[in-house]
Amino acid sequence: MIQIYHNPRCGKSRNCLAFINQSKEEYEIIPYLTDIPSFTELKELLIKLNLKPLQLVRIKETIWIENYKGKELSDEEIIQAIAENPILIERPIVIKDGKAIIGRDLDLVADFLQ
Repeated sequence: MIQIYHNPRCGKSRNCLAFINQSKEEYEIIPYLTDIPSFTELKELLIKLNLKPLQLVRIKETIWIENYKGKELSDEEIIQAIAENPILIERPIVIKDGKAIIGRDLDLVADFLQ
């Protein structure tokens, strides 16, 4: 089953969800702003994405700029910041078969789902 970390206020996330819906595959929406992933879940997600923690961060978010930008943070500290502020998660994230991608580009999502 496909899972999508979804923010309904984000146009890219809405477009990705609509694309997945058209695929006719079964999927689960993870509303990560209200169903906040734990530190451990974020670590597992980063493994599926094959990304470093900073690559998952929306570095233009006000919370990041005001509280974290320019600081020397360990990977663990970045993951903790994301866990405490899920709005920092780059979106949408599509998960299938133990792997994940950031689904901002629908062509990449199409390739990923095949």
